[in-house]
Amino acid sequence: MPPPAPASAAREDPRGVLARLAAVPAQAGPERSGEGLVPPAGEDLRERVRGELVARQLDEQLAARFAVGRRLRVLDVGMGEGRQALRLARLGHQVTGVESDPALVAAAEEALAKEPEGIRERFRPVVGDGHDTGVHFLPGSFDVVLCHGVLMRVESPDALLAGLGRMLAPGGLLSLLVRNADALALCAGLAGDWRGALDAFGTESAAEGPVRADRLAPLTAALAGIGAPLERWYGVRVLAGRASDGPVPVDEAEFQALLAAEERAGRTDPYRSVAALLHLCGVRG
Repeated sequence: MPPPAPASAAREDPRGVLARLAAVPAQAGPERSGEGLVPPAGEDLRERVRGELVARQLDEQLAARFAVGRRLRVLDVGMGEGRQALRLARLGHQVTGVESDPALVAAAEEALAKEPEGIRERFRPVVGDGHDTGVHFLPGSFDVVLCHGVLMRVESPDALLAGLGRMLAPGGLLSLLVRNADALALCAGLAGDWRGALDAFGTESAAEGPVRADRLAPLTAALAGIGAPLERWYGVRVLAGRASDGPVPVDEAEFQALLAAEERAGRTDPYRSVAALLHLCGVRG
C-alpha cells in the first residue's frame, strides 16, 4: 500500500500543490518515497510521477491476483533503462527485459551490475523487438507482461498485442501504458496551443510528431480479442500532465501531496478519462 499522505495534503486543493511546486527549494539529495525516489533538482517531475503511480497500480494488481510471496515470471517489453524491471527483480520476481535500443540495454546492465548477486540473477536484459517475442519465448511463459510506453511508437499495435497475449500463462496479467488520445486536445489547449487543440480533436496522433495515442474503447475491445479482457484501468498524470516541462525541485512533503492527489484523480471519474496516460490491466482467462 502507498504511504499515507500528510493530513494537510488530504484537505488541500490539488491545484494549490501544483502551483507551489516550483517555489519549493530542492533537497540536498534524493530521499526514499514509496518504491522510488523523490526527484532531485534536474530530474523531470512528470516522469517521476509516472514511475511512482504505475508502480503502485501494478503492485495493487499483483497483490490482488497472485499469492503473497509467489515469485512471478515477468516479461517487460520496451523496458527502457530497466527501472520497473529492476524494481520487480528486487521484489523477488524473475524478470526478462526486452528493449530494441542497445544503449538503453547497456544502461540497464550498468544499473544491474551495482546490485547484489541475487538480484543480478533474477533480471536478464535482452536486446530485441516486442514483435519478436514468439521467436524467443514459448506461449504461456510469463505470469506478467508489461508493455509501457511502447504502443505509442507502433503504427499498428494489433500484431504486437496479439503476441503479448500469447506470452501470458492462464490467469496472467497484461499491463499496458499508453498515451490517451482523449487528452490530446485538452493538453494542447491548457498550454495555450489553440491550433494544436483544434488539430487534436478526432485524431490519434500527437501534433508535435509521429507518436501515437490510443482511446480506451478500442483498446478494451483489443484486449478482449486477444483473450486478456480488461479488468482495471487507471489514469496517470491527470494533474502533473498539465505542468510545464523540465525539472521541478520538490521536497518530500510536497511530492507525497502531489502523488496523493494524482492517485485519487487517476481512480476517479471523470478525471481519469482525461489523464495524459492510461494504464490498462487485462487478465488472460
